[in-house]
Amino acid sequence: MEISALRAQHPDHWKKACAIRVLTLDAVAAANSGHSGMPMGMADVATVLFEKHLKFDPTAPFWPDRDRFILSAGHGSMLIYSLLHLTGYAQATLEELRNFRQWGARTAGHPEYGHLEGVETTTGPLGQGISNAVGFAMAEESLRARWGAKVMDHYTYVIAGDGCLMEGVSQEAIGIAGKHQLSRLIVLWDNNGITIDGKVELSDITDQKARFAASGWDVFECDGHDPVEIDATLDRAKRSPRPALIACRTHIALGSSAQDTSKGHGALTDKQLIADTRAAYGWTHGPFEIPADVKSAWETIGARGHAMRAAWEARLAALPQGKQAEFRRIFAGEAPTRLGAAIRGVKKAAVETPKKLATRSASELVLAAVNPVMPETIGGSADLTGSNNTKTADLGIFDPLNRKGRYIHWGIREHGMAAAMNGMALHGGVRPYGGTFMCFTDYARPAMRLSALMGVPVVYVMTHDSIGLGEDGPTHQPVEHLAISRATPNTWVFRPADLVETAEAWELALASRTTPSVMALSRQGVAPARRSHSNRNLTAKGAYVLAEAEARRQVILIATGTEVEIALVARAQLEAEGIGTRVVSMPCMELFAAQDEAWRRKVLPAGPARIAIEAGMRQGWDRWLLGERGKEAKAGFIGMTGFGASAPAERLYAEFGITVEATVAKAKALV
Repeated sequence: MEISALRAQHPDHWKKACAIRVLTLDAVAAANSGHSGMPMGMADVATVLFEKHLKFDPTAPFWPDRDRFILSAGHGSMLIYSLLHLTGYAQATLEELRNFRQWGARTAGHPEYGHLEGVETTTGPLGQGISNAVGFAMAEESLRARWGAKVMDHYTYVIAGDGCLMEGVSQEAIGIAGKHQLSRLIVLWDNNGITIDGKVELSDITDQKARFAASGWDVFECDGHDPVEIDATLDRAKRSPRPALIACRTHIALGSSAQDTSKGHGALTDKQLIADTRAAYGWTHGPFEIPADVKSAWETIGARGHAMRAAWEARLAALPQGKQAEFRRIFAGEAPTRLGAAIRGVKKAAVETPKKLATRSASELVLAAVNPVMPETIGGSADLTGSNNTKTADLGIFDPLNRKGRYIHWGIREHGMAAAMNGMALHGGVRPYGGTFMCFTDYARPAMRLSALMGVPVVYVMTHDSIGLGEDGPTHQPVEHLAISRATPNTWVFRPADLVETAEAWELALASRTTPSVMALSRQGVAPARRSHSNRNLTAKGAYVLAEAEARRQVILIATGTEVEIALVARAQLEAEGIGTRVVSMPCMELFAAQDEAWRRKVLPAGPARIAIEAGMRQGWDRWLLGERGKEAKAGFIGMTGFGASAPAERLYAEFGITVEATVAKAKALV
């Protein structure tokens, strides 16, 4: 629909939509940076969505049964910021819009979860939002099955652009959604045919509608500037028994001289262009000035959800007190009180009946104790269930026939799995964990980074954590991945030595509210490291003295995971030769770094030679080897210096010098 017809036939809609457009122009001009074109092109779609369909209440932004709106095309962030301001979200003030993209503003260049109420997830890296949305929709399906439609019954809406659909993770995500028939998921595709470099056809000829249809979606199409057609198409999409794509034909940078060009994608800051565009809109008001009647109309839209929320609260209040408390607990992200007892039971049994065990198998034993007492957990694996040991007997399979199932077969989709788990955790009410091989964190990395950036406590179960996986060779042997994971801010990387440490790591991961965890677990079996029971969670300290020196302390061996066993045997040999040796287990560097200096110096005092033992690269270890104050120390590292090889694990450890003998020799050389 052309601008002249739109203004004439739908004047009230036009004014509301133009409020989004001019706020975008004003904010981008004030910042002298940003992306004007997408909000200008999708303003009509967004206006219809918020006015006619979206269930939300600006006065209760965390209402559990609200519809979720996800701006996957996050570069067009002024679209969501304008909508939040216009509909009455308290944090989305006009002053925040004026400070778009500035230091300390809630209105970051791309939408940031936790900065501004109403922003459901961090988007900007294209493809992440649509993939998160799959997790949001899965969480809604699971919770509706368990709590009933009176408590959980809502949609997830996504605005995605051409770039989102080009990203490879989008295919992983839409394949998952189609397989699971996520009928409460609706994607509104901003089909404007433009990217930064020019027309989409410069780089892509994909028939997106056919791609979605082939992946199990229902596909619809509408004129993205005709409010009546948009409304009718949304009604049809909501009735679909499958996830729905609506291809919205739009004009990027509508009404400006940059319309339908790559220039329109970016920041439109030219004063004459802005003036001419305002004239084309018939907008005579000043910068950041919204007429009272238009703001009132938008606030009426925002107020529409008050009654729906009140009715929902009444339905929740009608539940038994125990059910209400449980619902509020899981949405608050609180671990159940029974978690501690379950973990202590695993630890006590591990000490009473010690046995050699791969830490991936130890993790399975922990999950078997935890999953029954944490009904909010949802596990899964990227086609490696039998290797990751992530499935326990009580879970059941989540699929279209069993929405109460708590185990997801993600297929060979590490990135899609990780992104969807972010969405599940952000939705609330569920605790997702998922597994693959440690080396395939490479495939999941973008979503893992966003877990950390957003402060989302997803648990990544990464097994086969070293050359110890053996014959599959260097393509599957992670050597740099521990360092990469540890280099990511706000991430706990656990590499437990045995069943006790694995249980403690899971307790911490499942109690976390703001930090994701990486569980680096072994394929090969290891002897128990902890031989006496303690209710204390020593892993919470990050590192602790596992075995003290008997002779005068000359060496401290610091090890993680499977190499703790090497350290303990080496200690015995060194002690037999009169070289006093302390063994420190360091299951989580990040938690150790977070302890006060007194604890760190108690565990790693100055003086003795320090040797770290880990079947990975040295990066990240020098802080603990050379001392935190930068002073030179007698130190050594037993580990990898390059890629692995294909051979049995025992031969690999010998060939790469990660052995008791090498440890003893290095210790003697240092003292």
